[in-house]
Amino acid sequence: MASPAPDHPYPARWDHIPFYRWWRKSVVGSVDQEKVVARIVEESGCTPRYLFMTMMSAGIAVLGLLLSSPAVVIGAMLISPLMNPILGLGFSLALFDFAELRRSLSALAIGAGAALLFTAFIVLVSPLKAPTAEILARTRPNLFDLLVALFAALAGTFAIIRGRGETIVGVAIATALMPPLAVVGFGLATWNMPILGGALALFVTNFVTIALSAMVMARYYGFGHYLSSQQSWTQTVLLMLVFVVMAVPLAISLSRIAGEAVAVNQIRAFLSDRYGAESRITQLDVNFDRNPLAVRSVVIAPRSRAESNALLQTDLSDRLGRPVALRVDQVLLDPGAGSVEAQRAELQQANDALANDRSRANRVAGLIALAAGVAPDAVTIDRDHQRATATAALLPGADLATYGALEQRAIQSVEGWEVAIIPPLTPLPIIAFADNVDALDTQARQAVLLSAWAAKRWNSPQLSVPGLPTDAPERPSLPQRRALAIAALLKEQGIAAIAAPASGQTFRLQIAATSGR
Repeated sequence: MASPAPDHPYPARWDHIPFYRWWRKSVVGSVDQEKVVARIVEESGCTPRYLFMTMMSAGIAVLGLLLSSPAVVIGAMLISPLMNPILGLGFSLALFDFAELRRSLSALAIGAGAALLFTAFIVLVSPLKAPTAEILARTRPNLFDLLVALFAALAGTFAIIRGRGETIVGVAIATALMPPLAVVGFGLATWNMPILGGALALFVTNFVTIALSAMVMARYYGFGHYLSSQQSWTQTVLLMLVFVVMAVPLAISLSRIAGEAVAVNQIRAFLSDRYGAESRITQLDVNFDRNPLAVRSVVIAPRSRAESNALLQTDLSDRLGRPVALRVDQVLLDPGAGSVEAQRAELQQANDALANDRSRANRVAGLIALAAGVAPDAVTIDRDHQRATATAALLPGADLATYGALEQRAIQSVEGWEVAIIPPLTPLPIIAFADNVDALDTQARQAVLLSAWAAKRWNSPQLSVPGLPTDAPERPSLPQRRALAIAALLKEQGIAAIAAPASGQTFRLQIAATSGR
């Protein structure tokens, strides 16, 4: 990295400005720039120690996230060396040193890639694959995250330049980098695109903010003072443009989060008003990803304040100005009957029932996710109607019979629930008839039933049947009799049969074009 050259003096034309003279003497003059630059160059490259410490830090971070343990995540930050190449990137931008820029970017890319693969491997072999609160907290970047990275970078660069407290500010910078990177590895291992995308956006935002903030601090301390006016303006315009481009979507995200917080407060206030001052709202869950907005609450109220759930839902929709699916579990107590202990026991019983309901729903999601080969959060759960749906992953060598068997296994594992595993779009099974036989044997019948099951899962209520006559012939031919037998069985399964050209005694049913698929 280039260091300040003596043949490029500070502009003498500004010496008449008191602030400029103070800055040059008290700020720039107090720093040994050659020593700082040498240290940045020494520590910003890719070394075996850097790779090892980055992978260990990433491993500790992802375990802390899986365990939802902030203390373990903090431990990962204590050993993370990611600050060094990013600060090298910032100083190279300040000095227009493109060789150091490539060197720092290479070190950052290699370290981040190694950390990403290592965390993904840990998640793959770990029995814990459900996203925790610590993981979800790093999937929705907002303007506050940018400010955290900004302040951490300013403190880190100051410490490097002044030679004070590097370890502590290294932890601060790792706060903005290592946990999001570990969450990206989690999203990659579980193939959860929303988590992967959100965490990756947070990581990129943070590292760009840190690098540009380091560039600003480096220029403040006089690094790159010999650059031309055009280069300095290029830095300024680039800095402002990047920060604006990042700040706008992050501000929108922050506004959305704030709006959700306001909506939760409005819902809580609405329920409190309807049930009165003597009531208590012990549980309030709002799912903003559902349409209509899904709201579920547990309210403890006097028996005289019982409310109709349908009326509450209508009034709450009017209050929020958007459709709402509301379910309120009312724990109604009679103040004039029973002891305080009895009321507490009734309340505890209601809370236990709700906890058991949630626990069972989570267990159902886990079992179905295992059968479908997807993450538990990819399973759609309707606790009110005890329904669960998942789109199965494409399994190597699997056919429709495999997915049908997986669904049956899941149904047996979650008794009382309606389960639907949607298979990937694969060819329907072959239906074969013996010579001169028009009746469905066991194997052909199973193939037709499997075809009907797949059509239902794909939301296709019609199947094309080869040889099916469009009218009712008095003496149907052999292919027509076979097709009519298939159509009758499909009708029993709620699937309409559409006529198609005959194709011999071995064929497949096809999704009918008129079904919209």
